[in-house]
Amino acid sequence: MNWLSALQYLHDSATPGVLVTVAAVRGHAPREAGAKMVVSLETSWDSVGGGNLEATAVERARAMLKVSANTPELLMLRLTDKATNEHGRQCCGGEVTLLLEPLATVHPHIAIFGVGHVGLELGLILSRLPLNLHLVDSRAGQLTPERLAPLMGGEARVEVHHSPIPEMTLHELPPGAHILILTHDHAEDAALCDAALRRADLGFIGLIGSAVKWIRFQEQLRREGHTDADLARITTPIGLPGISGKMPAMIAVSVAAQLVQRLEAEQAAALPSPLFQRQP
Repeated sequence: MNWLSALQYLHDSATPGVLVTVAAVRGHAPREAGAKMVVSLETSWDSVGGGNLEATAVERARAMLKVSANTPELLMLRLTDKATNEHGRQCCGGEVTLLLEPLATVHPHIAIFGVGHVGLELGLILSRLPLNLHLVDSRAGQLTPERLAPLMGGEARVEVHHSPIPEMTLHELPPGAHILILTHDHAEDAALCDAALRRADLGFIGLIGSAVKWIRFQEQLRREGHTDADLARITTPIGLPGISGKMPAMIAVSVAAQLVQRLEAEQAAALPSPLFQRQP
């Protein structure tokens, strides 16, 4: 996989990374200015020259990732037998300056299961935010281009999934994805709750419905082997406390606000700057 494909992979899988570019070369060096590679915590793609040069770049890039650095850095390395080399000697005789750029903030993945009246209103709000928005429904009629057209003009990257078995789409979501379960069918809702609880790597799991519905779901989920700790991962009813209106738009506003609170809290814990910048 080359560096450009790696960038797309990191974006699609919501994986942090650093883009390393040969910014300048003096004398002899293994790669010319403009050569690039991509580094994640687990692996790297493409090359800026191998040897001590590349190993040092990878080491520094991973150090940046571990502290969630968001400021680019320049790294200058001399390729001579007198230079300090921690990963073997490179005696090309030149000098290389590398630019290490933390990739843009990884946008969260949000999946709405059920694009009915509430799901459509919720999707409309979330489509205005910088995130990956997945719209999932077992009914093809809910996902027509005409119906979803108002959701396609915002900042979100929208993916539409017609999924007769919605839990199959849930299994395809990346780690850390947040899911909102509000389908037209309580059987689908229950199956999604079961599937979601079997993935320990998901983020927020929200379920629409009444207290009576949740009592019945808890009984069913316990029969499937889920513990009280598992059930505590599901937030229901979804939405900010104190907003009791039942109009679809009102429910959507409440749920979106609750989700944004969660996203901002996660971002504050991980990065020095907020995901959603307020305008002055």
